Amino acid sequence: MKRILPLAFALALSAPAFAQTVDNQGAKQLSDNLARYFGKQAFDKGVLKVSVEGDAYKIALDVKALVTALPEQKLLKFDMAPYALMVKPRSDGSWDVSSNFSQGASFEFDGPEGRQSMEFTIKDGKVTSVYDPALAAFTSGTSSVAGMTMTSREAKQQADVSTGAGTATVAATKSANGGVDFTATQKVSNFVERIKVDDPNSGMNFPLAFKTPELSVDANGKGVRTKPLLDLLAFAVANEDEAKLKANQAELKSLMLAALPIWERVDGNYGFKDFEVESPVGKFGATQLNTGFGMDGISQNGKVDYTIKATGLTIPHQTLPEWTVPLLPTDIDLNFGGANIDLDTMAKKAIEAFDLNKNPPLSDEFGKSLVADFKAKNPKVVIGHSTVKNGNIEVAMEGEMTFPGEKPDATVTVDVAGYDKIVDALKEGAKSDEQMAQAFPFALAVKGFGKALPDGRLEWMINTKADGSVTVNGAMLKGPDAAQDDSAGQDDNSGDDSSNGTDDSTGGDDSDGGDNGGAGAKLQP
Repeated sequence: MKRILPLAFALALSAPAFAQTVDNQGAKQLSDNLARYFGKQAFDKGVLKVSVEGDAYKIALDVKALVTALPEQKLLKFDMAPYALMVKPRSDGSWDVSSNFSQGASFEFDGPEGRQSMEFTIKDGKVTSVYDPALAAFTSGTSSVAGMTMTSREAKQQADVSTGAGTATVAATKSANGGVDFTATQKVSNFVERIKVDDPNSGMNFPLAFKTPELSVDANGKGVRTKPLLDLLAFAVANEDEAKLKANQAELKSLMLAALPIWERVDGNYGFKDFEVESPVGKFGATQLNTGFGMDGISQNGKVDYTIKATGLTIPHQTLPEWTVPLLPTDIDLNFGGANIDLDTMAKKAIEAFDLNKNPPLSDEFGKSLVADFKAKNPKVVIGHSTVKNGNIEVAMEGEMTFPGEKPDATVTVDVAGYDKIVDALKEGAKSDEQMAQAFPFALAVKGFGKALPDGRLEWMINTKADGSVTVNGAMLKGPDAAQDDSAGQDDNSGDDSSNGTDDSTGGDDSDGGDNGGAGAKLQP
């Protein structure tokens, strides 16, 4: 249900605002316009209802009626009050939107492993915003909650989530290159999630708890194609019948092309302050933990990026040998992703080629050629500058990898500060750990390949080629793989053919050099 409400909220005012006079005729016109995106049956079955309330329209969403209308729904229990938006037309053609979304809901159903249930409450939820139909976006908005709780129960797992007060904001403007640029922020206090797993079949029985006094979310996007995406939704609602969809697939293709590139760029980040994980082996934690994701839209040279950053990491020591403590990371900064990703060519070729009158709409041969074209553009796996630290020890890495053939072609640079301290820790571990005793000579050998930098760090530039060769700082560590000779073994069935370079009839006269013997010939003294 937590996914349904934001969807309804985002699409509720896709129609332009009408005259400032709020009346029954305006309510009917708003209902007709909303039916483009929700379907007329949503109104016929009471899922959606638009009415006049003072100087505004009330859009009521009855989620219970929606669930009841779903085919083959097997819920044993479902309770949820209707959700309502108050919308008022503004003189500039946009809408004022407000809602009290304080809510409670619960449901039960029989899952494959027994009874499952969930319930949640949202306390004192309020939102005020302005929606611009010309942009199909909320140009401004703020919301707040006093707290939230959620519980779920399954046969082998149960979870309890709670939060304190939270706030959120959103803003959007027209993008210079089409679509919408937006920013969104959210902060939630006192987030706690407790999970208990009890599975007799696997023997798993343990609790987990995730805690943070402050959870934050930041997101931004450029050139999001909101209106073309809404047009696609309207097309889907209007063409639910399979025969009608097939008949109108030319329009579908046109709408899909108009929605490209979907967005120019979107980025998001989750932040956790004083993050803790309580587990049976002890407490894990971080003073600050951030996870980020960014992705270009469908383009010919797209990028995707992931980041994981943590400071003040703590890891329970009781299950680890004491000598490992100096090697446990306290700070990490990991950056990785992909580049030179051509999704534009793939998308446009697929849109042009698919035919809903065929089964499948795209042939297997076309799919294979599409993948081959994608690989031919040489997309990259990229490791941005990443570090792992503990005290005076820091390991840094960056590089990239491509796949010109079956094997990768990669260049990775690793540099380490405090390598001697790593060796000292391994040396200490070798006194009591047989595996470390075996690894210790390897650590010394690796040091020998390193290049000393002016600041005292050691650097290894590792190159692996598609031919199987590996070099470290220019020194060949492994040569190319042996070439595969497709003709190998074919002569086994033609031993009588003297033209194969061997002469079984004479052991003889090698002095003239005329018999070169072939690859396996032996020179006589």
